[in-house]
Amino acid sequence: MGEKKPAPVLRLASASPRRRQLLDLIGVPHVVTPADIDETPRAGERPDHYVMRLACEKGKAIWDRQKNLPVLGADTTVVVDEHILGKPESEADAIGMLGRLSGRVHVVHTGIALRMPDGREFMGISSTQVQFAHLAEAQMRAYWASGEPQGKAGAYAIQGLGAVFVSNLSGSYTGVMGLPLYETAEMLRAAGIPVWRGAGVAR
Repeated sequence: MGEKKPAPVLRLASASPRRRQLLDLIGVPHVVTPADIDETPRAGERPDHYVMRLACEKGKAIWDRQKNLPVLGADTTVVVDEHILGKPESEADAIGMLGRLSGRVHVVHTGIALRMPDGREFMGISSTQVQFAHLAEAQMRAYWASGEPQGKAGAYAIQGLGAVFVSNLSGSYTGVMGLPLYETAEMLRAAGIPVWRGAGVAR
């Protein structure tokens, strides 16, 4: 007979499979309720403020409907020259983004916001510097053909084939993936939510 699954202690306001995997990695049983919000940056909005606003809005959109569990919202953005790189809409768009990142350092911001059933809110941000190698156009086209850049901020995934482009990183690897685990675990502990629950570790 299989072991009983632990009861969820958190609601994740994201459809990202990577964020699910990362929460599983630190033993936080959760349920997924994706938030659908307008992600358009505001005029003159700083990239770090943008990701924090979206993380908070995602969490609140779900919390407004379901308050039985704490809700975690998160948002990740890739920034070069203070310009936010969203998700590519075409091959040309992806190659344009990768070309801007080629041979340069860019910043990946991930904002996290936790809203408790009683309305208390905890917020944090992870900012990581990522150095890309120089990319040939043939590499960028082959990468697009793999399908991986689609739906990814900045047109790459560090946990996949895109890892070969990263020559150096200063900050949080899991933050670049979409959920900085150190900051997330600290936030959950501050809110009284245990991590490593699946491993039977006490708070």
